[in-house]
This record gives sequence, structure tokens and C-alpha cells, in this order.
Amino acid sequence: MIVIPAIDLKDGLCVRLFQGLMERGTVYSDNPGATAKRWAREGAERMHVVDLNGAFEGKPVNAEAIREIRKAIDIPMQLGGGIRDMATIQSYFDMGVDRAIIGSAALRDPDFVKAACRKFPDRISVGIDARDGRVAVEGWAETSNVTTLELAQKFEDAGVAEIIFTDISRDGALCGPNTEATRQLAEAITIPVIASGGVSQLMDIRMLLANAGPYANGNRISGVITGKAIYDGRLSFPEAVRLTTDAPNGVG
Repeated sequence: MIVIPAIDLKDGLCVRLFQGLMERGTVYSDNPGATAKRWAREGAERMHVVDLNGAFEGKPVNAEAIREIRKAIDIPMQLGGGIRDMATIQSYFDMGVDRAIIGSAALRDPDFVKAACRKFPDRISVGIDARDGRVAVEGWAETSNVTTLELAQKFEDAGVAEIIFTDISRDGALCGPNTEATRQLAEAITIPVIASGGVSQLMDIRMLLANAGPYANGNRISGVITGKAIYDGRLSFPEAVRLTTDAPNGVG
């Protein structure tokens, strides 16, 4: 299991939102490239970037900041927010993005995800953001009647690289990730799962490590995304990296 730092982009700035609310954001940096370089220097193996404006508007918005981040680091970079068509995926890959995260479009058009997986093998992840167990879309502004598991199961054997699962109630709230829901999802599907939302301290990472698997189906929680806690200094990113690196075979 790896620890992945998050860079959320709003109007070209690095911000963190509370439960996905654009009006409740805190600006942490006006230099996305420097921010990315810091986390890479402190041991990040991958960068998680979200175009928040893009998620709400349904199209890429923060391309300039994304280019800055790509130029600043030489580690893999995954990107989500506003990806609704193949042309957008291609444009991001042309920028040097390594993996595209499809969120809202995965609910609206599962066949689009499957086609993208065929065209770009091992480069497509699906972001599933849930509120009370139901999938939320359009920057979390709308909540559907589809459950997390129902959506995830649509992509079994489709070639999805990973499922990034976020419990919206935990995001930016520093109350700990929903370890139980993440574990249940990973046990029910064969696609690796990345946990997101709520990480506030080293103990949260330990809890995820203890539940990381592998499970009977061979699957596991492959990573955890952390944002607000490392920006506020509540969690030492280098310590989190050491904890996961030192765990036997990557599990606790």
C-alpha cells in the first residue's frame, strides 16, 4: 500500500475543500508545481491531482496548473475532474499525465469507461465518490440511487486499473477514513482499491494497513490518498511513507 498526496486545483490554486463544498475551501498554495515538488521530495511515489473546476463544469479548466505539476515532478501522476470524453483523456496523456480518473462519466456512461480501458490499457482508473453509500457525481453536487458496489461491479474484467473510493462525509473532515466501507468494497471486487477521504493521523494509515489484504479474492487496498492533514501539518508525509514502506510486503 502506498500513500499518495493530493493536489486539488481551483482557479489555478492548490486548495482543500470540506466535504466537496467549493464555498468551503482553504487555499494552501498559489504554486502547484512547487507543491508537487515538495511531496515528491518527501517520498511520494505517485501524485493525485484533481481539477475541481473541471469536476463541476464537466470540462478541463486547470490545464496550465496541470502542466506546471507535470514539469515539476518525475513520478507518475494521476488526474481526475471533468473527464467526459476520449479527446480529453488523450490531451492529458499528451501532457504527460500517466493515468486518467473517470468519475461522473463512469456512472452516466459505463461503456465509455470500458472503451477507454481498451484504448489505453492500465491507464484508466474510476473514481467512486459516495454519500451514505450512494454514488455522487458532478463535483458531488448530485447523489444518485446507485450504490458504490453496484457501480464498481460494472467494471469487473473491463481493465480498470484501480477504483478510487471516497467517502464524502469524511473528505476534508479529518475524522479518519471509512476503513470498513473501503475494506468491504475491496473484498467484493477484484479491482485494487485506493482509499480517500478523512486521513488525519498516522493511526489512520495503520488501520488501513491492517485491513489492506490481500483478501480471499486476491484483491487488496493498494493505496491511500491524503490531503488536508499533510497541508495542515497534522500528518507528517515522510512518516506516513516510512510506515507503509517498512510494513512487511506492504501490509500491516
